Amino acid sequence: MTSHVVYVLECADGSWYTGYTNHFEKRLKRHEEGKGAKYTRGRGPFKVIHVTEYETKSEALKAEYAFKRLPRKEKERLIYREKGDFYERTDEL
Repeated sequence: MTSHVVYVLECADGSWYTGYTNHFEKRLKRHEEGKGAKYTRGRGPFKVIHVTEYETKSEALKAEYAFKRLPRKEKERLIYREKGDFYERTDEL
């Protein structure tokens, strides 16, 4: 079964990038190689600060869209309050 994931990366400059993928490890590697989203090129290294899996692509894309529309403070509040929905991988990057 394919996993649909919404993730948040913290860039080296402190900015955040939110994205969707159906293959998280591969997508993260593309970001690290500078071949991911245009926004992340030249902004690495990255820290994964949030990952949530969804059953369907539609659910994931709706969540990504809603999250991107929030102000930064609200994003921080959601991520740091909902600790069960994220994990940190700083040692693996």
